[in-house]
Amino acid sequence: MRKSTPSGISSVDSITITIKLFAHFRNGRFKEEKYELPPSTDCRTVILSLGFRLGEMGIVMVNGEHASLDQLLQEGNTLALFPLVGGG
Repeated sequence: MRKSTPSGISSVDSITITIKLFAHFRNGRFKEEKYELPPSTDCRTVILSLGFRLGEMGIVMVNGEHASLDQLLQEGNTLALFPLVGGG
């Protein structure tokens, strides 16, 4: 894993979180990485900075629990992003 910062986010006075992507979200991206983010960054900001559309999100979890898009992330959090799943 490498430390990186999603585009459009400055790493001044940062927190470090782990982002995990699942299913087709990994295609051309990553499975798990650590990111440095400004304090008080919410899930929505991270999702958009990674190039996802909010309508693509199936499940957003922080530390294994369902999270709202407005949930603020804290040092050491793990943000897991799952796409919508279709089929029958």
